[in-house]
Amino acid sequence: MAQGKILLKPGTLWTSVKERTEYALQCGALLSIPTEFEFVEQDGVRFLVRILSNLNRKKADKEKQEKQSATSGQEFNPFLPYEEDLFVADISDTHVCILNKFNVVNYHLLIITRAFEEQESLLTLEDFTAMWACLADFDGLAFYNSGKTAGASQRHKHLQLVPLPLAPSGPQIPIEPLLTAAQSQESIPSGASATPTVGFTNAIAKFPFVHAFAPLNPDWVRSPFAGAQATLEVYHTLLHSVGSGAYNLLATREWMLIVPRSQEHFQSISVNSLGFAGALLVRNAAEMEILKAQGPMTILKNVAIC
Repeated sequence: MAQGKILLKPGTLWTSVKERTEYALQCGALLSIPTEFEFVEQDGVRFLVRILSNLNRKKADKEKQEKQSATSGQEFNPFLPYEEDLFVADISDTHVCILNKFNVVNYHLLIITRAFEEQESLLTLEDFTAMWACLADFDGLAFYNSGKTAGASQRHKHLQLVPLPLAPSGPQIPIEPLLTAAQSQESIPSGASATPTVGFTNAIAKFPFVHAFAPLNPDWVRSPFAGAQATLEVYHTLLHSVGSGAYNLLATREWMLIVPRSQEHFQSISVNSLGFAGALLVRNAAEMEILKAQGPMTILKNVAIC
């Protein structure tokens, strides 16, 4: 297969993100959803739980999309075409980067395919090349919700990227304390071209659900193509170890985690990949009470596979 072309100029993404965010807020294209947050602790993790303050904008937009779909007879796709006012950068000849229109986290990016692909489809070399090209200039958490059961709200294939830290205090990612032991089991070979063979199933002792984890090499940001090839191998190894079906994938410059899913919701609470990073979202005080009564880790266990 012919190698794709990276269009993103090194060192430009973070500046573009900030400039486009300011512009999109001013012109009304970016409709941030305000939240409050608190920490809820369980099993040694201080989960960051955000409470949505106002869903009216998103609800109105969803009704507008449904009306357009009914009129056209085709399902509305907000990524084909995407809103020009949300455009951040051309990443490669296969992917572009846009702002998440209804962001809860500041500078929340979507890495979307230029041509339509199903969200349930496997990630590809091109997907991981785009991910590493972005991670080179944007220290963040990348994640992929593989379809509706995993918390995806759109059918058009998209990875997502949020900046670190996720929480204003404590570790960069709430689950990080649980990853330390798993990461120390084996180290990745040095060098951007090194191909890892490591992957640990159920390596994170305090995760009460099926998962697969592997360290990645931060040096891969220097060569997104080589990094993508190595990451693709890790991805297939981890997927093979947990079986087929819906899953959440999380990745930083240093590790990858895959969690297979059994259902999208626990009662009325929807869970996507960020839940397994230790960041959950509830729509109102009633859902917060459910979360506190059950415990966030217990909720994750219920939507995953035991």
